Amino acid sequence: MMFTSETNRPAASRRTKRNALPRLAVAGTCMLVVALAGCKHLDESEGSRVAGWSLVDASQRHPIIVSQKPSTLDLAVHRGSQGLSPRQRADLVEFASRYRASDAGDSRLIISAPSGGANEVASMHAVQDIRRLLEGEGFGEASIAVEAYAADGRSGSPIRVSYLKYVADAPECGSWPTNLARDPGNVPYANFGCATQRNLAVQIANPADLLGPRTMTGRSSERRDVAHDKYVKGDITGARKNEDERVKTEGN
Repeated sequence: MMFTSETNRPAASRRTKRNALPRLAVAGTCMLVVALAGCKHLDESEGSRVAGWSLVDASQRHPIIVSQKPSTLDLAVHRGSQGLSPRQRADLVEFASRYRASDAGDSRLIISAPSGGANEVASMHAVQDIRRLLEGEGFGEASIAVEAYAADGRSGSPIRVSYLKYVADAPECGSWPTNLARDPGNVPYANFGCATQRNLAVQIANPADLLGPRTMTGRSSERRDVAHDKYVKGDITGARKNEDERVKTEGN
């Protein structure tokens, strides 16, 4: 048996092998580039699906838009009148109750009175009547603001009582862009959770609750002041009990 060494091979064969090595290296590099490009394409595809409608949280796919819109009560004031009528008083109390129910702590009642009209003097009397009525309902001076607007000589310009209220705009549902029977990714479909978000936006009593908790009301300080005075004097701060209210044990 004869073995042929590299040096004994013909020169043409050795040149062919040396020329083939660069071609193999170039081919391997091209395959590696193609493979990396394919992996990058898959990553971008998955990332776009996560960043789009395939988010799991329905509140992110179908958000409820909360905004502020003015709520206005117009009170007609005729020339020569001396304040509000009984019906206007009742309407104002109801309007103030709606404001208090929807207040989130960052709005005020705005009283806009006409200026320069034939009923300007009557409007001034009505504004004072409105302020007294609102203060009687528990509204402080900080929650009421009075401003004037140009009536341009008109005699029937009303007094406008307004405040900014929060409203919730429900998302639009009914988007079915894909066939749910052929979804190999098994990700949440486009319309998933939209009906729940829409029902919540329509049924919520105060849309401001979607933004954060409400402000705290004033504390009841009567009992707190009594207990503090007893503490300063060294007395018992708890409520005193009679013999029937005390817990009795055996042997006492």
